[in-house]
Amino acid sequence: MKDLKERTKRFALRIVRMYSALPKSAEAHVMGKQVLRSGTSVAANYREACRARSPAEFVSKMGIVEQELDETQLWLELLVESGVVAEEKMKDLLSETDELLRITVSSITTTKKGRNIGKPR
Repeated sequence: MKDLKERTKRFALRIVRMYSALPKSAEAHVMGKQVLRSGTSVAANYREACRARSPAEFVSKMGIVEQELDETQLWLELLVESGVVAEEKMKDLLSETDELLRITVSSITTTKKGRNIGKPR
């Protein structure tokens, strides 16, 4: 967990730096604010998940992490596809977003299987 805490924190810092480097256009500002909000909340929500009092609460909090990563991925893709940022500049950040999303989904799935969460009794 400690490694993922640090990784999500580094991810948030990368989002902050990316936002600071965006062009000063109206489109970049609108999309940038959205990605700044969702991208930085990943680390905060992951830390909350680490403090969960039960497996069910952990799954719930990790569900929020998954949602924020998915939203972040959307805004990053829109920044590229709209031409605001070159794809090459966003490639590594998009890759890290995808990896974190896969880790999050896997963690949720593993916890649900191990604890029979979400299954009728």
